[in-house]
Amino acid sequence: MSPPANNNSPSSQLTQTNIILVGMPGAGKSTVGKLLAKEMNWAFLDTDRLIEESEKSSLQKLVDTDGYTYLRSIEEHILSTLGGQQQVIATGGSAIYSQQGMQHLHMMGPVIYLEISEGTMLKRLQGHAGQNRGLAKPLDQSLHELYTERQALYRYAAQKTVNCDNKDALQVCENIYRLLTTTKN
Repeated sequence: MSPPANNNSPSSQLTQTNIILVGMPGAGKSTVGKLLAKEMNWAFLDTDRLIEESEKSSLQKLVDTDGYTYLRSIEEHILSTLGGQQQVIATGGSAIYSQQGMQHLHMMGPVIYLEISEGTMLKRLQGHAGQNRGLAKPLDQSLHELYTERQALYRYAAQKTVNCDNKDALQVCENIYRLLTTTKN
C-alpha cells in the first residue's frame, strides 16, 4: 500500500495534507487511523485522546460530570486548533456537530466517512459501555436515534465514504488509499 515514488502521481498530492476520519463510535476510526498512518509513515492523532489529555479526564467522566454539551465545546476547540501535515486524524463521533471544527478540518485535508450499519455499530459497542467511550449525546437519546441523526451529517461532511461493514482494518485502509489516489478520467 506504499505510495508510488512518482512525484506527479495522484498520491504525491497527499504528501502535503492530512487525512481526516469521521464516523460513528465503533466504526474503527482509531484502529484504521493508526494502521493507515503507519502504512503511510505519517503521524496519527486521535482527537478523543487530545481531549482527555487537555482535560485530564476520560471522555465518559466529562460527559457524566459536565454534560455532553461541555464535551462538544472542548471538542470544537481541539478540532479548530489542530495544525500540521502528513497526519491521519481520527475524530470523535460527535465532531460533525461542530461547524467551525469541520470547516477547519476540511482545510487540512480530505474528510473520509467510515460508514457502518447500525447493527455493526451495536455489535462493536457491546461490552464497551462505560469504558471511557464518552458518547456525546443527551441521556434520553437512544443509540438508534443517535445513529439516525448522525448519518446525514457524516455524509454531508465527508468528501468520500468507505463502507466498513465486514471489512478488517487493512481492507479499509486499502480502500481509503485507493479512493484518495485514483484519478477520474
